[in-house]
Amino acid sequence: MFWQRAASWFGLGDDHPVSHREKLISALGGFVGVLLVFWSSKHVLDAHGTVLILASMGSSAVLLFAVPHGSLSQPWSVIGGHLISAAVGVTCAYWLDNPLIAASLAVGLAIGLMYYFGCLHPPGGATAMIAVLGGTEIHDLGYAFLLQPVLSNSIIIVAVAIITNYAFAWRRYPRAMMPAKELSAPFCPPGEKCLIAHSDLVYALSELDSYIDVSEDDLLQIYALAMRHSIEVDDHLPHLRRLEPAKP
Repeated sequence: MFWQRAASWFGLGDDHPVSHREKLISALGGFVGVLLVFWSSKHVLDAHGTVLILASMGSSAVLLFAVPHGSLSQPWSVIGGHLISAAVGVTCAYWLDNPLIAASLAVGLAIGLMYYFGCLHPPGGATAMIAVLGGTEIHDLGYAFLLQPVLSNSIIIVAVAIITNYAFAWRRYPRAMMPAKELSAPFCPPGEKCLIAHSDLVYALSELDSYIDVSEDDLLQIYALAMRHSIEVDDHLPHLRRLEPAKP
């Protein structure tokens, strides 16, 4: 019991199991994306600056190639999140002399602005911090830092995600390029409601008052699949009961 509670508290366990194929594709995409970002950055920054910006883009690579359909991984989240965060970081570095205050404020403001602009992207916090703490070379770029390397790298890694995932129909990126699926509603007894309405999901999500990286359509599809599986299992239960040995 203690170990179960400890594992739950630390978030241990594979709550989202995927196949070895998925893991391999994600790893390959991350390798190609970061390699091209490195090649682009080294023409603008020295080794120190390149390593810093790669840390931010490396975090983006995890989202784009391991969670390509997540809201935090979509193109506007990646490009807008990095650009807004970079702009905030450069501004804070320019107006505040204390790097501790400037970096902390940059990350906080970046989070708030990404929320309001609908482009929440966790690696953006690193980009904001890099703009403040990246050193003289990054400071000398000023707002040009937004264009190169931030914008160029964001476009590169998004493009790699589009090309890499396009070869696999179930991983198409961005999410809008996924083939449309007609998911028929499961059979429901007369008078019963089996599918949750869209308005019900909107209400439930608003009650949580927390950012959840899954779309309402995904939730509806998950619910429909679960209902279908439940009905199929129930249909087989009488047959399974007939196969069970009689109890003495």
